[in-house]
Amino acid sequence: MTRVDFYLLNDNAETGKNLAVCKLTHKAYALGHRIYILAPDSAQAQRLDHLLWTFNQGSFIPHGLSAELPDADIPVLIGYDEPPATHEDVLIQLTPQVPEFFSRFQRVAEVVNGGEEEKAQARERFRFYRDRGYALQTHKIPASDFVEA
Repeated sequence: MTRVDFYLLNDNAETGKNLAVCKLTHKAYALGHRIYILAPDSAQAQRLDHLLWTFNQGSFIPHGLSAELPDADIPVLIGYDEPPATHEDVLIQLTPQVPEFFSRFQRVAEVVNGGEEEKAQARERFRFYRDRGYALQTHKIPASDFVEA
C-alpha cells in the first residue's frame, strides 16, 4: 500500500516550497528512486525544471519535463498530468487535489507551504488518505531547512 508523507513548511514563500521539492528530489534520487513531480500547471513544472539544474551546484539530478520527453527513461520527470508507466516509485505531489493515479506509487510526498488556503487543501487531502486507510506521516519542516546555500 502507498505510504503518504506530508512535509509541512512553516513559511508561505513559494521559493521555500520549490527548494524543499528540490531537496526531497535530490534525497530520493540519491537513494535510487524514480521520481515524478506533479506540478499544478506547466509554468510551475518549468520553474522546477530550471531550479533542479541550479539549486545545488554540487549535485546533478537527471531530469526533464514529461511533456517534452514522454518516452524518456530518466529518473526524474516533472509534469502536470498523469505520469508515464515507468514512474511508480515516488510521487512528489503539488496539486490542490489528490491525483487519481496516486495509489500506483509506493510513496507520495505532499509538500505544503504555510499559507492558509494551501493548508486547508492539505487537510482535505490528509482526510482523504486517512479515511481510505493509507499509512500517513507528517513532518514539520522549519523554513531555515530550505534556504539556498
